Amino acid sequence: MLNEALKKLDPKTATGQKEKVMAPSVAEVLKDFCKQDAEFAQAVAQGGSFKDCMAAVARGVGGSISDIDAYKKAVQFYFPGAEIRVQMEIDLIGAAAGSEIATSAAPPRNDSESRGIVLNLEDFL
Repeated sequence: MLNEALKKLDPKTATGQKEKVMAPSVAEVLKDFCKQDAEFAQAVAQGGSFKDCMAAVARGVGGSISDIDAYKKAVQFYFPGAEIRVQMEIDLIGAAAGSEIATSAAPPRNDSESRGIVLNLEDFL
């Protein structure tokens, strides 16, 4: 089922200006979800076309839609009632952690400090 689902999620099948813009990222996320969950992969393989999915995602969209909302609409096209969870972390040191200045000036961090700040995006919806 996984291979069937992955083949079905072809962003080139999307039509319409909005659909074509969103299709590559939506397809990539849906492919990841299929790899995470066999039941979702089966729903995609047995569900509607990716073209129809993207039409459903674009329906009612004015000038813009957040990536997260687009992914949610796409998931619900194939699996009504399903939700997605998104977790983002902030690393206040970022790329500077690898620099010589940052490593000599900053005190050593333990595991709990190195995780940064965790935000649940669902709290903002």
